[in-house]
Amino acid sequence: MTINPEEGLRQAHASSPSAALREVTMITGRLLARFIGTFVLLNLLPAVAWADDLDRLLETGVVRVAVPQDLPPFGSIVDGAPRGYDVDVARLLAADLGGRLELVAVTSPNRIAALLTHRADLVIANLGITPERAKAISFSTPYAPFFSAVFGAPDLAVKGLADLLGRKTAVTRDTIEDGELARIAPQGAEIVRFDDNDATMSAFLSGKADLIATGNVVMAAVLKQHPERRIESKFLIKESPAAIGVRHEEPGLLNWVNVFVFHKKLSGDLDRLSRQWFGEPLRPLPVL
Repeated sequence: MTINPEEGLRQAHASSPSAALREVTMITGRLLARFIGTFVLLNLLPAVAWADDLDRLLETGVVRVAVPQDLPPFGSIVDGAPRGYDVDVARLLAADLGGRLELVAVTSPNRIAALLTHRADLVIANLGITPERAKAISFSTPYAPFFSAVFGAPDLAVKGLADLLGRKTAVTRDTIEDGELARIAPQGAEIVRFDDNDATMSAFLSGKADLIATGNVVMAAVLKQHPERRIESKFLIKESPAAIGVRHEEPGLLNWVNVFVFHKKLSGDLDRLSRQWFGEPLRPLPVL
């Protein structure tokens, strides 16, 4: 058998330790390059996704905002159209964004659901900030003052939680007031829950409930509509300024919304709307 000297040299060279080392080095290099490429891609994807939501609103020129349909003066349906403080804030937001506003009317129990199911891009619906809600959505810095209290007739001797016993207290389901009463009301207190604010207020005004747990500006609007009624605040439940709701995966949009709120405070637009809808100057608001 004849052996080609050059072929023998190549075989000897290929089987040498240095050749094997070079081959391992090349394979390792290729694997490392693939790993680095995959790592960079995975880290870039969230940033791209985050930018898309704000970019989409700017590109399409349409912003869908969930607003209350049953919570005057924040929002209610008047002559077939939403009106109120939150509705006007949504209009300011759309104007600054340079887009066409589409209003999505919601009740308190489905405000967050409208955002998470992508029926709305933002929620401006007297949404209080809580740790539980923050598990599902993100919040802007507050744009409106709000506190919750228990209200009733002046002749009712109610000064604190213990006085809820023996009386019916109306509250709207899945609101700040509902959550707080469930946590702090004494055992045996009769809390009557309704699915929307209109039903809650109707039950209270008709005498089906002795007390009502609601917001200060909500009661102010009711007393304006019914000046003959004598209703007073019995005790405070919780300070709960309203914030704008944004989906978790939209930090770019959240930043823009925070800048919008900051700008509207400085410009006096929120103060103007507060005077128009709440009958008082804009109260000092905390910063989130």
